[in-house]
Amino acid sequence: MDVPVIELTDIKKSFGPVDVLKGVNLKAFAGKVTALVGDNGAGKSTLVKGLAGVQPYDAGEIRFNGEIVSLNTPREAASHGIEVVYQDLALCENLDIVQNMFLGREATTAGTLNEGIMEREAAETLKSLSVRTVTSVRQKVSSLSGGQRQTVAIARSVLKNAKLVILDEPTAALGVAQTEQVLALVRRLADSGVAVILISHNLVDVFKVADYVSVLYLGHMVASLETKDTNNNDVVGYITGSKTYEGKNV
Repeated sequence: MDVPVIELTDIKKSFGPVDVLKGVNLKAFAGKVTALVGDNGAGKSTLVKGLAGVQPYDAGEIRFNGEIVSLNTPREAASHGIEVVYQDLALCENLDIVQNMFLGREATTAGTLNEGIMEREAAETLKSLSVRTVTSVRQKVSSLSGGQRQTVAIARSVLKNAKLVILDEPTAALGVAQTEQVLALVRRLADSGVAVILISHNLVDVFKVADYVSVLYLGHMVASLETKDTNNNDVVGYITGSKTYEGKNV
């Protein structure tokens, strides 16, 4: 198996007397979707915030493409190509798609905005992901549907040359048709060579798009296996603690 893009070993994180992550291991591979599942309070958000450099881990080892790294700030995480698309998407509704995709890193020429370059790169990024639901890159985000907004947020991370994209509940507020569009986009994102970590409570979505599933239970990673080697009922058992995984973790 290839070297993981990200590999976490014996990760620990506490808040005062509360141990949230208790020696967690996790791998994510280029071109693959790894689903991270678990009940509320399992530690998913804390694990992701550590990867994003927002809340550094207390202990453990982080390897990026086989090299030991530190992720103490969001800037450090971004420098390695780690991007997080949070559930709220962090889009500015009063700006258009191009402005959102380049927000904070606008292309300039001789001190002025180069709108042509930004429009072209935004359009090329959407095209590379086979996005056909957006009619113009100059549409205001306020006019977009939930699925289209999710598409823009994902495309923004790709524009930053991301190596690892973490998606936090990308289909939580979407209807059936929009969910299918976003899941197809997630699959295309992985197929382009990016490592994807998908956080989801929807196991139907997980089994449609994920190559691997990793289950957190009360701060422990209790199972990490290929999706094809398990089923919905077993994963629910791992999530609730009613079932113990006896196989070999990925």
